[in-house]
Amino acid sequence: MTLSGKTAIVTGSNSGIGLGIAQELARAGANVVLNSFTDRAEDHALAADMAQEHGVRVRYIKADLSSADACRGLIAEAGACDILVNNAGIQHVAPVDQFPVEKWDAIIAINLSSAFHTTAAALPMMRAAGWGRIVNIASAHGLTASPYKSAYVAAKHGVVGLTKTVALETAEEAITCNAICPGYVLTPLVEAQIPDQMKAHGMDRETVIREVMLARQPSRQFATVEQLGGTTVFLCSEAAAQITGTTISVDGGWTAL
Repeated sequence: MTLSGKTAIVTGSNSGIGLGIAQELARAGANVVLNSFTDRAEDHALAADMAQEHGVRVRYIKADLSSADACRGLIAEAGACDILVNNAGIQHVAPVDQFPVEKWDAIIAINLSSAFHTTAAALPMMRAAGWGRIVNIASAHGLTASPYKSAYVAAKHGVVGLTKTVALETAEEAITCNAICPGYVLTPLVEAQIPDQMKAHGMDRETVIREVMLARQPSRQFATVEQLGGTTVFLCSEAAAQITGTTISVDGGWTAL
């Protein structure tokens, strides 16, 4: 399929899942806006390399998505938004009674509130264009829970609820809003954790992946950023025009348990 002429904004996209999604959108012909909270030469080089590889326009825009004004400013600075992928997120693990207040506030701001602010700013652009796609990257933790992840689980459940509300508000328009719920995804951040897990458990790479890291993922395989990118591209296609307000799990069967 082609997304030629469409502009896609992907938050938190200078690495990991966001970058993988941005790559697939660019491959499908969309012009892409990359984003993170840094403003390094390598961030802009990443945009230039993607543009050259896929023959599309790619920009990098710095925005700290813990700030409501910065979220809305990102959309305004981009100037157009046909496809919005809310991917930015952070994590912290601690029991509820020991969870730092500042960590709770930051996770809710970046993982949930940012999606509200970017969506609110993007919807008028989509309505003016007569077409739009919003894809929120939630998590298996948007559908189920784990101990010690109260803020993350609360935020991701909130993302799923926001997705449904936006879908209902845009149901009679050519705008859809859906959430992708990944399980464990093989990103550079996860890859870097494997040696430490091997050492801690005295296991080889394959065993520690299957028995420790993917203990809750029945397929015993990581999802890939390319798979999440492909799912996003599908949701932007005409084939998905009547898919709205739902979640698509890319979790190897985790939420089927």
